[in-house]
Amino acid sequence: MPDSQVTIRLASRPLLALLLCASLIAGPPIRAQELKLPNLGESSTSMFSAEFEHKLGRTWLQMFRSQVRTVDDPLLHDYLEHLIYLLVTHSKLEDRRIEIVLVDSPEINAFAVPGGVIGVNNGLLLYAQTEDELVTVLSHEIAHLSQRHFSRGVEFQQKNQPLALAAMLASFILMATAGTDAGMAAMSATQAATQSSALRYSRTNEQEADRVGMQTLVDAGYDPYAAPAMFERMMQASRYSSSDRIPEFLRTHPLSENRIADTRNRARQYPKREPQVSLDYQLMRARVVNQLARTPEEAVQKFKVELEGTPRSPEAARYGLVLALTAAGKPDEAALELDGIWAKRPERIEYIIADAEINLARGEPDKAVEKLAARLKLSPGNHALTMTYADALMQDGKPHIAEEVLLAQSKLTPNDPGLWYLLAEVQGLSGNILGLHQARAEYFILNGNLDQAEKQLTYALELSRGDYLTSARINQRLADIATMRAEMDI
Repeated sequence: MPDSQVTIRLASRPLLALLLCASLIAGPPIRAQELKLPNLGESSTSMFSAEFEHKLGRTWLQMFRSQVRTVDDPLLHDYLEHLIYLLVTHSKLEDRRIEIVLVDSPEINAFAVPGGVIGVNNGLLLYAQTEDELVTVLSHEIAHLSQRHFSRGVEFQQKNQPLALAAMLASFILMATAGTDAGMAAMSATQAATQSSALRYSRTNEQEADRVGMQTLVDAGYDPYAAPAMFERMMQASRYSSSDRIPEFLRTHPLSENRIADTRNRARQYPKREPQVSLDYQLMRARVVNQLARTPEEAVQKFKVELEGTPRSPEAARYGLVLALTAAGKPDEAALELDGIWAKRPERIEYIIADAEINLARGEPDKAVEKLAARLKLSPGNHALTMTYADALMQDGKPHIAEEVLLAQSKLTPNDPGLWYLLAEVQGLSGNILGLHQARAEYFILNGNLDQAEKQLTYALELSRGDYLTSARINQRLADIATMRAEMDI
């Protein structure tokens, strides 16, 4: 390795993997001072505080978003957010500042990062047939957070704290992007003394997460027998997969016959609940089918075949067909399919948005605006409705109104990159170039691209000359970026 200091640029995945695995190849371990990591506290006591973990998690999330494709779907995000918060309220988690990141990947995976960041691959919803099965995985991840397995696992390594933390942050990203094996190799290279990794918890940790997670799902009203059923189907799937297709969740949480048997025995301690078909969940699964289909036409065919059989939820399958037909440029067919399910549940926001999207596909944005505005009077602040409404306003040639709508919404949901992206677009159309640069800066900050964020704010500062309040706000944001850069130490 060169003597000059190496800075890990997380935008370069191969370089990151090479640096973290260097001790396997080159022999001598990477020196702590050569790894740049979040500078979030020096004392051993602050390292394991809830506040430290919270900052660590948010710093990691910025890095993570710069590495992976995430899903910009307010409906799906809202569903998962409400579900996870329900579970959290029935868990032992004390710090309930949760942030969710939805990963665009067909891989079966979910993960929890210290500080309350919970990641879910949309592919997990394809695999979990019921909401109870999805809750099994989410409750397990929440249990890892509530039991603070991360801090407990590295506490005794305080002397090597910088090296361990840098490796863990990077390995979390590797395991969610380049693959678990690469992440585990990087972890083992830097933590050989403990023979552990950030996510491959000890057998005791896994047993504890199984036990605590099952108690959470039972207390939240879900079926405990969904846990062994989900784990067993996961393990069966891995037996028929090549080594590079093993579900990510199994690589980070290895299952065994004994562990599944333990989970089944634990489930017998609780009253069995009759599984219910959650329409909310099945509608979200239909959205994911469309997201992961190679083409809209492929999704159309899939839902038509499903409706010819015995789908778990015919209504959700028809909703999926509506979305697929709309995306395939067949709004009239989509409208006919939507009529068949909308009459039963005219209040469902999913159907109202689907109807508005049909109007947009027909080139009728004014109708979409009218319908969405009426519904927003009944559900003010609803994020999915608001985002669709702003998009319809933009397509209707009313970017100034869309800008007002999104600026108000940004105060409610400031951590949504999709909102800032759309806001920048409508501000460009409305001629607010100063606002455009500010919105772009917020988008880049959330996605961990601080250089681009700083550049956008510099442009904005030039345009704000003579406006003291605006210049002061921009200068404060530039100072915030300097603090973020110091915490990331990049």
